[in-house]
Amino acid sequence: MNLVATASQTVGPYFHIGMDRLYVSDLAGSAQGEKFAVNGRVVDGDGKPVSDALLELWQAGPDGKFAQPGFAGFGRVATDGNGAFRFVTLKPGSVAGAAGALQAPHIAVAVFMRGLLRHLVTRLYFPGEPGNAADAVLALVPAERRATLIARNAGQGMLEWNVILQGLDETVFFDC
Repeated sequence: MNLVATASQTVGPYFHIGMDRLYVSDLAGSAQGEKFAVNGRVVDGDGKPVSDALLELWQAGPDGKFAQPGFAGFGRVATDGNGAFRFVTLKPGSVAGAAGALQAPHIAVAVFMRGLLRHLVTRLYFPGEPGNAADAVLALVPAERRATLIARNAGQGMLEWNVILQGLDETVFFDC
């Protein structure tokens, strides 16, 4: 008897059907603090928009604590026809890493889309954050690629951060 691998399942072309009610684009909720928006796009290796991606976002609150009253620290946003996404949140506080050292404020991001057998995992860091220099996870990334994880200032109360799936400026993704 010959054993043959069966085809893997991907998310498929109808990823958005049934998901609308599960989107959460305001991570800040009723928590106190300065809100800001993150705008970006998900693009493929040719720079073409990925119109059916979904980003899940996980973060600590401004005090470095997860899931607390008024602040869930979780969001889920879809891309539009141009690959664009937007969410609103508060800047997270530092949280302890594996060795107890504080990590730089960041948002954990999982990217889902058709054609992926497993979601992609990355992080969004903040521009000009002093903690970036000592962050253990960011230090694992070659210096010339760290910019793919750090958002850019885009005006008062706005950041820009793009997810590039392949190519020269490919976003750094982590094996998890």
